[in-house]
Amino acid sequence: MLYRTMPKNGDQLSALGFGCMRLPMVDGKIDEKRAIAQIREAIDNGVNYVDTAWPYHNGESEPLLGKALRDGYREKVKIATKLPTWMVNSREDMDNFLNAQLEKLGTDHIDYYLIHALSGPSWDKIEALGVKEFLDQAQRDGRIVNPGFSFHGLSEDFNGIVDSYPWVFCQIQYNYLDQEFQAGTKGLEYAASKDLGVIIMEPLRGGNLGLPTAPPAVAEIWDEAQTKRAPVEWALRWVWNHPEVTVVLSGMNIESHVKQNMAIACEAHADSLTAEECALVDRVSTKYRELMQVGCTGCGYCMPCPAAVQIPTCFDLFNKLHMFGGLEGVKHFYKSFAAGTVLQREAGFASQCIECGECLEKCPQQINIPEVLKRVVTELENA
Repeated sequence: MLYRTMPKNGDQLSALGFGCMRLPMVDGKIDEKRAIAQIREAIDNGVNYVDTAWPYHNGESEPLLGKALRDGYREKVKIATKLPTWMVNSREDMDNFLNAQLEKLGTDHIDYYLIHALSGPSWDKIEALGVKEFLDQAQRDGRIVNPGFSFHGLSEDFNGIVDSYPWVFCQIQYNYLDQEFQAGTKGLEYAASKDLGVIIMEPLRGGNLGLPTAPPAVAEIWDEAQTKRAPVEWALRWVWNHPEVTVVLSGMNIESHVKQNMAIACEAHADSLTAEECALVDRVSTKYRELMQVGCTGCGYCMPCPAAVQIPTCFDLFNKLHMFGGLEGVKHFYKSFAAGTVLQREAGFASQCIECGECLEKCPQQINIPEVLKRVVTELENA
């Protein structure tokens, strides 16, 4: 296993982290035996960063991880979990959630504690409720070791959140399709310039970039490479190629995936891809974008919408549907994120569009936003 250094504290963290959002299931619940075995196998082979959160698996991920870290495994890893921002309505709530998480995980401290799913509005709310004082106090009393945040907002809000508190690390979505989405490459580089460690989530876009069989037009490009690699290896190595990246999280729930991801992590040094290989990945990214139905970059210039439609979110999920399929899964995320619950904002479904036309003047990509929103309604709300 390769290790990378957390800039502010010198921790040597495994390049591959184990994400506990997509654990193996049986009869609608976590398959505890398999999940514990997978987590422990990863730890036995050098993984020392394990990530969970309050809502994962309807609240069952943290207790499962607590069980997996018994028998001496807790001492081998750094635990990361998160404050469910959208459920917090008072300063007291913050302590209540943290204390409950310590109990669920069977530990007296959280090594890496994140304020979960921040956007501009959710940061404004949680800051006003006293989250900075909460983090200060929890560090003083030892319940939290390293404070951080995960980000799901617009790029324009990212730098301000980075600068608003002495964070040790942050967590962003990043892969070769999301170089300009949410924090993106600019956010990655800005966080690193401030000596924040950067944890990467969704390196495979929910597993889609790692599917063994890529769309034919994409597979043709991969076949041109002199060094043959599976799509999952290309995707992961592209992220690890960035020296600013500290840990890449993978939601591994099949034993073969655990072994495969760990094997890749043992070889994926920063700056190890050639210029030709990076260009090949860029071509694949371009081809995937040709398969997209709407050329939205998530820039957010169309926002705010007078009808509160969350236009970038609607378009991102619409594109995922057409690039990768999986209607029911995409509809689930659409309902969760467009409803606004997770990101602490108003509901923003495509069907709320009143065709006022304000967005048409703002979009740098010159997208006919109202017309595309009608397609989103047809395929994600009415399907």
